[in-house]
Amino acid sequence: MASNISVREFYKGRSVLVTGGTGFMGKVLVEKLLYSIPDIGNVYILLRPKRGKSVAQRLEDMQRLPLFDRLKTERPSAFKKLKALQGDVLFQDFGLSKSDIENLSNEVSVVFHFAATLKLEAPLKDNVDMNTSGTQRTLNIAKQLKNLSIFVHLSTAFCYPDYQVLNEKVHAPPAKPDDVMRLIEWLDDKQLAILTPALLGPHPNCYTYSKRLAENIVETAFDELPVVICRPSIVCPTYMEPMPGWVDSLNGPVGVMLGAGKGVIRTMMCDGSLVAQVIPVDVAINAIIAVGMIEGSRKEKPEVIPVYNLNIGHQKPTTWGSVLEVAKAYGRKEPLEWPLWYPNGDITTNKALHEFRRFFYHMIPAYFIDFLLLIFGQKRFMLRIQDRISQGLYVLQYFTTRNWCFGAEKYDSIQEILNEEEKVIFNTNLINADRDEYMRKCVNGGRVFCLKEDPHKISRNIAYHNFLYVLDWIVKILFWLLVLSYVVSWSDPVKHLFSYGGPVVKALPFLGRAVFDGSNNE
Repeated sequence: MASNISVREFYKGRSVLVTGGTGFMGKVLVEKLLYSIPDIGNVYILLRPKRGKSVAQRLEDMQRLPLFDRLKTERPSAFKKLKALQGDVLFQDFGLSKSDIENLSNEVSVVFHFAATLKLEAPLKDNVDMNTSGTQRTLNIAKQLKNLSIFVHLSTAFCYPDYQVLNEKVHAPPAKPDDVMRLIEWLDDKQLAILTPALLGPHPNCYTYSKRLAENIVETAFDELPVVICRPSIVCPTYMEPMPGWVDSLNGPVGVMLGAGKGVIRTMMCDGSLVAQVIPVDVAINAIIAVGMIEGSRKEKPEVIPVYNLNIGHQKPTTWGSVLEVAKAYGRKEPLEWPLWYPNGDITTNKALHEFRRFFYHMIPAYFIDFLLLIFGQKRFMLRIQDRISQGLYVLQYFTTRNWCFGAEKYDSIQEILNEEEKVIFNTNLINADRDEYMRKCVNGGRVFCLKEDPHKISRNIAYHNFLYVLDWIVKILFWLLVLSYVVSWSDPVKHLFSYGGPVVKALPFLGRAVFDGSNNE
């Protein structure tokens, strides 16, 4: 393959189809394509009406996000290339009309398949229908495109939990995807719930299982179509583009850090010595766009399906413990608004200790707050929130308590292939990045874009933060005094010991006066 080839030249005049274009990664992909590749053709986004809003309204709402501010300011005409298609990956042919499919067939040459459900706790049927069957339906559309150059499938780096090292290749699925897809059509929810544990095997949830099946479907299509698989690790807020720290949800590590900063998450099962396998969303999108060019411009078909593990954990190793320390330090310097309690949570690998902390730091305060709300005639919500937090932390602990190792030779080679200018525009190398500064940007991005807080009210937040610090110590002291009094009241040896300690306590003032006065009775 020729070196120093141009990403922008490859996409010039090409129209692309994006599924999952309104998701976290999908929105960043759309913005980057329109901003950094001015000569790109049309960008078609598959959309469905949702929550009473039409496809056109959803597209307008998306364009109003801060993510698209630089595009509105510098290249507003680029929005004319953004085309909404009313359809759904849950339907055959996306539910599109014949004329729509004919138009796509004549115009689209690149497909980015991002559509997926990311709910790790979702049942098998939902995950397989969207992630596995949805991939099959998208490939069926791709087979109808006359000028297809590349089909980019977005997978996950965590879809092979039974491998200690996940290299950039596809492994055998735990079951035939066709059999599993038929199974969810035949069986009802109760029957599937019974079978699910046996089907999952080593998989911690239905999400990774369904994504693994989807990879096999894409591999099977490799004989007919030009396809490539991209596997990002844990996707985090933007590193630089279009603005540092942009994020649109509380999923992943940022949600945990913000929850801890709000004082509602005070314990988590996590091994602080393990490397955090993460990648900023804009860096992942840079890689995906470049991969589309690299694999789409091949003169000869590769022998096996190309796979790229998108991960920077090996470039600049950072442990979960380091992430916690930086987040705590930043949280004390610039605390969030009105936390429920002093944010001083911790991580552990001891399940008993975690459950002890969860009971006293999560559940008891939740019951207490809901009790106060009940007294004052308000709607109770804290216990429900803590239940959701506990469920989310339980799902996450599988990924934060075991060591993950991803081979990323192809990912690391991307920069060598790009020309000098595009090494900057589509940067995938963060070896020289400021890790601590990036994590601060992540927290601040979550503060502004998710929690909608005013970053200029830090002085007020600090005052309240200091008040909670004092209150936290008072409660701790009172709690342990209560425990001590309980032990004393039920333990005869302790009461006997304290009875002997009475004279000693009475003598302490005299002993102290002798020491400080320099008295000597010899």
